Amino acid sequence: MIDSETGSLVAEPTDERGVGPAAPAAGAVYPAGAVELTEIALEALLFVAERPLARREIAMLAGVDRATVDARLGDLEVSLAGRGIRLVSSGDRVELVTAPDAGALVARHVGADGIRLSPAALETLAIVAYRQPVTRALVDQTRGVDSDYTIRSLLHRRLIVELGRAPGPGRPYRYGTGFDFLERFGLTSLDELPALDAATAGRLADADMSDAGEDV
Repeated sequence: MIDSETGSLVAEPTDERGVGPAAPAAGAVYPAGAVELTEIALEALLFVAERPLARREIAMLAGVDRATVDARLGDLEVSLAGRGIRLVSSGDRVELVTAPDAGALVARHVGADGIRLSPAALETLAIVAYRQPVTRALVDQTRGVDSDYTIRSLLHRRLIVELGRAPGPGRPYRYGTGFDFLERFGLTSLDELPALDAATAGRLADADMSDAGEDV
């Protein structure tokens, strides 16, 4: 699949709400016996996968333990650094994407022009990224304006995803970021987000407290 924002090639998520890939089908049968999970084999597996793969799923496919999967993923991430393909992770899931530096050239090839985000979209996206999972009420409280249109726009672009519903009255949706967000901003994980200054962090924390238990 081609990302219309960056022109990068990514796997097509299978969850209809954009939350992420569907779990392996119930009753799925994996080959018996372990196979050697080399860095080359792992790269090939992720390359042909039609969706992000969970680490536990890779372990089941190869018949190895989680520690072996983590070790090979670490090796692959180092090997791909500075190349045209990158390894990105979101929670338990991993996938290969094209490097952000190649976005302009890839976009020319596929005929997709990058779309700039408005200040409102960037502000909303930052709140979601740093405080996820968040409800729309928290975003509204932090920004001081209604964010419904902006959130729907970011959902359409798959820069944010629905992460289920919050408990409490109305059970509002919670939002977070997914693989498209990581690729769009050249991150391999959320751990690479730059640290917030004290004032901004305090503002988000105050909004988070006031949002607790409120309906959208």
